[in-house]
Amino acid sequence: MSATAENPPAAAAATAVATAVAAAVEDRVTARVISDDPLFRKIPVALRFAAAEPLAVRIVFPAGLSPEGTDNEWVFPRALLEAGLQAPTGTGDVRVWPCGRVQAVVEFHSPEGVAVIQFDIAALRRFLRRTNAAVTRQA
Repeated sequence: MSATAENPPAAAAATAVATAVAAAVEDRVTARVISDDPLFRKIPVALRFAAAEPLAVRIVFPAGLSPEGTDNEWVFPRALLEAGLQAPTGTGDVRVWPCGRVQAVVEFHSPEGVAVIQFDIAALRRFLRRTNAAVTRQA
């Protein structure tokens, strides 16, 4: 007998986990910290999406960049990231705008200050295409 026939609830749970994993998207990209320094610093960044939160994206900065020594994760609307690749958008903690034809800037505001990070638009578009595909698969 198959595992499904012998243990239907376990098989259903395994299928749900496999679907959730398939609907998760993570891209590792290199971004640039923009500051007054004439030399910019490259940093590794994780772009994350989970179909369980279809309206949100996450940008995760490595622990080495935070005073607490922990990953710094920002969660904001996926639509904000999409719109910001076309025109300046955002009025709160996260603002996004295109910077020329191949770069985009994401500005993060917190009580500790402001971080300005530059991304390749192609990397952000690729990530957004993958998130859109994950949402379509879930529907």
